Amino acid sequence: MNKLLVSLVLSLGVAGSAHALQGDAAAGQGKVALCTACHGADGNSQMPNWPKLAGQGERYLIKQMTDIKEGTRPVPEMTGMLDSFSEQDLADIAAHFSSQTLAGGVASPDLVERGEAIYRGGDLATGLPACTGCHSPTGQGNAPAAYPHLAGQHAAYTVKQLTDFREGDRTNDGDATIMQTIASRLSNKDIQAVADYIQGLR
Repeated sequence: MNKLLVSLVLSLGVAGSAHALQGDAAAGQGKVALCTACHGADGNSQMPNWPKLAGQGERYLIKQMTDIKEGTRPVPEMTGMLDSFSEQDLADIAAHFSSQTLAGGVASPDLVERGEAIYRGGDLATGLPACTGCHSPTGQGNAPAAYPHLAGQHAAYTVKQLTDFREGDRTNDGDATIMQTIASRLSNKDIQAVADYIQGLR
């Protein structure tokens, strides 16, 4: 547990010192035509398997797009889609989506209790930390540290990401492998419960 907390602090310090380009939301609006089919013009994807990008932190979006473009985060459906974009283009796109208003979701009543327990309290028995430590009690994330905004995200998308981290299919969470470690301590039922709870967070 102490090792995980140290990793969290170290990664926060590294992320906080990283240089980021200044994005222009107005310019980004003219560069998202390719994104709208899956993510929506305002970043509120209507398809549960595609993430909502509206209101997401700029630094997080830039990192994910850069990782996808460079192949560090393989997303087959996005293969080649970002190849023609410069670093400034990605910063502008991130600024556009970050400036949009997220449309919230609804949690399933039968999963709320378990999902909230995991999100807010973790699980001492398995050494699972609470999600609030990095993503805040309201799911707003930590923009300076590039920890993502989670509240309102599609449960199906969150389930896939947590499962991919657990199974080693997604590994772009840095040298500290924070999310891989956390996801390894979650069962399928716990992943579904916490993802569903996150979907209903406002």
